[in-house]
Amino acid sequence: MKLFTKVALVSAVAISSNAMAMQAMDDAALSATTGQDGISIGIGISKIEIDKLHVFDGDGLAAKGAAGDPGFGGTGTTGAITLNNVVVGANAASLLASHNLADITIDTDGGAGSPFLNVAAEVSGLTIDLGKIEVNDATGAAGAYVAGTGSAEILSGLSLKTGKLAANIQLGNTPQGAMIKLDGAMTGGLEINDLAIKDAANGGYIVLGGIKLNDTGSTDLALDADVAVKPEGLAITALKNAAGTDIYIKQVVLGGGTGFVPKSGATAAVPGTGTGSGSIGDVAISGLKVFNGAGAANAGAVITISGH
Repeated sequence: MKLFTKVALVSAVAISSNAMAMQAMDDAALSATTGQDGISIGIGISKIEIDKLHVFDGDGLAAKGAAGDPGFGGTGTTGAITLNNVVVGANAASLLASHNLADITIDTDGGAGSPFLNVAAEVSGLTIDLGKIEVNDATGAAGAYVAGTGSAEILSGLSLKTGKLAANIQLGNTPQGAMIKLDGAMTGGLEINDLAIKDAANGGYIVLGGIKLNDTGSTDLALDADVAVKPEGLAITALKNAAGTDIYIKQVVLGGGTGFVPKSGATAAVPGTGTGSGSIGDVAISGLKVFNGAGAANAGAVITISGH
């Protein structure tokens, strides 16, 4: 019995020592051994719902001019753009192999004395539904604005369908040339459907049944775009494809006619009647190319976004 006890004690000590030796091989050491340094993140979200999204303008539009002049009507008071019933879901026809919403890989690099953080992200295709988009009055002060009850509809809503996309983000230094680079192709192009812009003063609509964007000669849309943060604002360079871009707009309706009600969420549109209810037809643009810089030397459009 004593012999058995001694054997058990020796075995326990041996096992404990081995366990401690194994524990000493921490995550960093294991990664270095296997060549798997870095961080990988998979985001498994199948649906996102937002009831309201407000963007506040704290000082509004300054008063100027007389009635009827361009830009007249400003009071210098707080207003807001409000997006209602935002729903983001997965485009089942364009998912990542992991079926995640996004797969992210994070690495740091010494960069020959100019170190940087590299974040590579792949995102599944998405379906994005926006409800009514309106402008609101607002109260409160910076940091505590509250949307008011006064509102005016500017857009009945719309739906978008995207394909898979890849983005690479570099922080610290940017040897890739921009903070964010979009790459790859959006399979099936970009689709925007059920877009209706309202003239609140007169009650009519500009209705676009659908907009489809893809590369000339392809059904996909290249995602060759750069995003940089400059002192003057956020600069986005896009539409750089040498072959050009095709844009197809279907079922253009100007006015809507009597009784027209635009699509709202899952509720289908109610067609109008009489003058203004018919479509003027479809519009197709082929091989659109845009350039920027002196002498149009650079392909693409540069969009700069900043506050004022």
